[in-house]
This record gives sequence, structure tokens and C-alpha cells, in this order.
Amino acid sequence: MNPISRRHFLARSSSVTLGFAGLSASLARGSTTSLLETLIANEHNAIGFGPLLADPQGILDLPAGFTYKIISKIGEVMDDGFTVPGKHDAMGAFPYINDDGTVDPDRTIIIRNHEIEDAHKTTGAFETQEAIDLLDPSTVYDMGHGRPSRGGTTTLIYNTKLGTLEKHWLSLAGTERNCAGGITPGNTWLTCEETSRVKGYRFEQDHGYVFEVPATTSPSLADPKPIRAMGRFMHEACCTDPDTGIVYLTEDRHDGLIYRYRPIDPDDLHAGGKLEVLTIDHTPSFDTRNWDTQGVQVGQRLAVQWIEIDDVESPKDDLRYRGFSMGAARFARGEGMWWGNDSVYFAATTGGHTYSGQLWRLMPSRDGFRDMLELFIEPNDPSVLERADNITFSPWGDIVVCEDENKPPHLVGVTMEGELYRIARNATSNSEFAGAVFSSDGSTLFVNLQGHGWTLAITGPWKE
Repeated sequence: MNPISRRHFLARSSSVTLGFAGLSASLARGSTTSLLETLIANEHNAIGFGPLLADPQGILDLPAGFTYKIISKIGEVMDDGFTVPGKHDAMGAFPYINDDGTVDPDRTIIIRNHEIEDAHKTTGAFETQEAIDLLDPSTVYDMGHGRPSRGGTTTLIYNTKLGTLEKHWLSLAGTERNCAGGITPGNTWLTCEETSRVKGYRFEQDHGYVFEVPATTSPSLADPKPIRAMGRFMHEACCTDPDTGIVYLTEDRHDGLIYRYRPIDPDDLHAGGKLEVLTIDHTPSFDTRNWDTQGVQVGQRLAVQWIEIDDVESPKDDLRYRGFSMGAARFARGEGMWWGNDSVYFAATTGGHTYSGQLWRLMPSRDGFRDMLELFIEPNDPSVLERADNITFSPWGDIVVCEDENKPPHLVGVTMEGELYRIARNATSNSEFAGAVFSSDGSTLFVNLQGHGWTLAITGPWKE
């Protein structure tokens, strides 16, 4: 890892190292009325940015002083001749590093996932035979017997000073249903396939892997090489501990597990490593979902152990079953995951007795003792938070949550003191927010409206 890459990764992480204690008891365990009233009250004081104002264009409601622009739309022709694919999902933002090693403060590199699978009726990057003919098969993971898989990633160069999209191109081709992922200390994006499809009449390759895409400054396609030792399952998101290089991963199943990948060489994830599953100490096969009973209380901390699992490419798609039988804890649709505050934060989208979602905090040990797992938030109130999906951290240390299934969905902020507030509301549809991430200079929040195939840039008086 070069020093500049590591320094910028640590800078992104250190902005949230002052502590993140979780929701207060009144928010976490209060009545539906008190939760909603508290959230509304926060819009009228200094907790957030003020109440959301109706957008005259009917697209995105924001607080006073904030503006947005749609910077990328499905179907637009990119610099490489391919079209912008649909189903925009998670994104990673990276500093723009010049050839001489200096950082351009006005430019941000964005790598964007596209959660397209074969059955989706949406635009891909290469919808015509003429576009397919532009592809070099050696740069495509799965040519699909002439019908390449349509998932993958695109890369965008955005000038935050001018507020303009300068370039965009296809950066990973031939993968399937690229949902979430995670940034690495080496300025690369780990993009995850949320599928377990196997090769056969439709596919030339198995799917369900993690791929690595470098944050380049000029159009190029990444080497479509799966990181096989990270396992083959319905991957969702991941994040990397910058001190150890360990990669943590979620699994988007109602009975999914939490995994960690211990690479032999943190600078070369393809060199192999061990895949392990999270277990609760002295409580094998623990169910964290709180569907029928409140097995875990908000704020409760549980000691964690890790168990190595074998046959990680799992031809029967049974990693979660084998892991659970070995003692792994079960989670309700692990989705968004981000590193911050020296911890791993992740969403369990259907956790809690109202299936509205949970946020968890995993604290890796730094002193040789056990890692600890904490149920960070479980509001059990859809009017406050409904189906937390992608998450990220803001430059000032608050967590930003993308809602999935609320009507309408919101971007929700959570302060260091555990107060909730709304950042944005989808005013045009019930399409989910996805991929929220801040520019490297902290001035711009990028986010997707997945159902529309739009990427938006939000600017305004963010907290310093």
C-alpha cells in the first residue's frame, strides 16, 4: 500500500474516532410516539440541519440551504462508448491522485455498483451486439455464451469545485448483481455479487464472489478476477480494518452470517487467506434477529469468537447452514457495512420484532481480548427508520443511513450522541436510496435513487 493511499484511508476513518455510543434509552426503547416526536423535534433544533422543505421540482426534499443536481442518468453514453447501466447501488469515493503523487483537492473518484442480474428489465452497459463487440473477452468475467452478465461497476470523475461530471466509464464487466462493497486502504473498491448462481446453460462462470476495482483516473476495465478465498455466497457489503487488513463481510439472507477474511497479505487479497464466521461466546448458534423474543437488548455487548470455515466456494450455497451448525450467530439480512470509530458498523435490514431493521457495532480487540458485538440501534418503528440498507460515515462523524422500503424513503443521520435526524426525502417515488458516500473533500454527498437510475450530488452547509 502506498503511503498516500493509506494516509487518505486513515483520514476517512479517523473522522469518526471520537466515540459513537449508540441511541439513548429514550430513543432505543421509547414508545412509537416518543420516537417519532423526538425525530421531528430534532428537525427544529441544532441536532440536524432543519426540517425538510418541499422540492419545487418534486425530486428531493432537503433542508434550507441545501441543493442537489442529478449528475448521472441511466442510458447516457459514457466516455468509453458504453451506456450508463441501471440499478445504481453502493458507491465508494476516493481522492484523485495525480501522476506525481499529489492529491487534486477538487476532484473525487467514485466507483459505483450496478445491481443488475439477468432477469432485470433495465438498461445495461452493452445492450446491443455492436456494444458487445466493443468488449475484449479477456476483460469480461462471464461472457455468458454471447450474452455477458450485465452487472459490474462504473467509475466517475467529479469536480466538486465546479460541480461537474468530467468523465465516466465502465470499470468492471461481466459480473452479476453487484450490490454493495467497501473501500480498502489501497484505494480500491471491493464490489460484491449478491447472488449464488452457478455456471450452466446461461452462465460460463460461477457467481457470488468479491472483485477488486482500482480507483483509476482514466478509463480502463479492472481485471475481472474473483477473490475466491473470500467465499462464494450472497455477498452484500464489506469493510477493511486499516490496522490489520482484515476484511469483514455481510450476507444478505434472512438467516445470513457475518464473516471475516484474514488475508495472508493485506496488500494482495488474491494471495489467499482464511474465511471465518462470527460466533457469540458461550452461546453457539445464537439468533440475533429479535423476531420472536428480545434475545439481545440495545446497548448489550456480547463477547465474540471466530471459527474458520472450509470449502468456502460452497458449490451447494450452504456456507450459512454449515456455519450456523458450527455455532455461528444468525443475522437478519446483513446489508450495509462501514468502518469507523475503530469499529465495524453494519445493518441487519429486517432485524427487530417489527422487521424494521437493526444497526450493529463490532469492536475488534486491540489488546488481545475478545472482540465485542453491540446491538447499536433497534428502533422497531418504521416511521423513524425503515429497513436500513447502505450506510456511511460523514466527515463530521455522524452515520448516514439509506432507507430501503419506507414510503417515501429518507436519508437518516445519527449523531455521536445517538440522536436521529433526516437529511433528505425522496419526493418523486418510493425508490430506495443507495450508495450514500461523501466526496474526498467532504463538500458533497453522493447518493443514488436506484429505481430511477440516477446519481445525485448534494451540497450545502454541512457541519465542519
